[in-house]
Amino acid sequence: MKCPRCGSEMELDTHRKIPLNMCYNCGYIEGRSTEGGQTTSTNYNHLMGLNINETAAFLAAGLGLPEEQVANWLDDPMSIG
Repeated sequence: MKCPRCGSEMELDTHRKIPLNMCYNCGYIEGRSTEGGQTTSTNYNHLMGLNINETAAFLAAGLGLPEEQVANWLDDPMSIG
């Protein structure tokens, strides 16, 4: 199932009494409203709120690259020629 907020693949969270689909990129949980109370933000604004691991996962998902390669590039952008 695709996340209605960011479009990435949602995972089934079975740590609750009732299993729900959850997006680990943006934090959306199935059954919650995507409207109301939230302002829209750009991808740039979203990236500014992420830590380095979340940023690597977000970029890797969008580019179709392994997270490790993106994390290495974020550590040293000049290493990939």
